[in-house]
Amino acid sequence: MENRIRNFANALAIAAVAFTLSGCSGMNTTQQRVLSGTGIGAATGVVGTALTGGCVSCGAAIGAGAGAVAGYVYDQSRHGN
Repeated sequence: MENRIRNFANALAIAAVAFTLSGCSGMNTTQQRVLSGTGIGAATGVVGTALTGGCVSCGAAIGAGAGAVAGYVYDQSRHGN
């Protein structure tokens, strides 16, 4: 149980860093959406794997990749490209 609590604390720390990095300015809309998708995806992956007892770094990597793709697709759908 203590290991799960430690994993959850690590997950929250990684999520906080991801959300902090997503606040970069001077980017165009596409870059902002991809970066925010990456941060949200990484945080979701970390929390999900920490709660289920999986590989936290694997969850972060997979979530970040999926979030980046989702952010790009969302941006392209909003601009009609």
